Amino acid sequence: MAYYLLQVTYTSEAWAALIQNPQNRLEAVRPAVERLGGHIDGAWLAFGEYDVVALFQMPDHVSQAAISIAIAAGGAAKALKTTPLMTFEEGIEALRKAAGVAGTVYRPPGV
Repeated sequence: MAYYLLQVTYTSEAWAALIQNPQNRLEAVRPAVERLGGHIDGAWLAFGEYDVVALFQMPDHVSQAAISIAIAAGGAAKALKTTPLMTFEEGIEALRKAAGVAGTVYRPPGV
């Protein structure tokens, strides 16, 4: 399964609704994530540009795109950012593959 970092900024209306009725919105998202074959590894409220930071495991990019789109369509998010992540093992594999093709990549004329 692939890892994804999901960052969400709530609208002011979403914050107002949460003040009136405090709740863990992660529990509202979890069934949809699991229905798509995924898992939420963890989520945190954050200070700064994004209000929620979550780590998902999903079977593929299409499934993660689907949950990101569904969250965005719900109307509570002013901004949403999804970042695919690699494990260090995957990164090392990528480095090894890059070593095998590094001399064959395109270079502009005269370089």
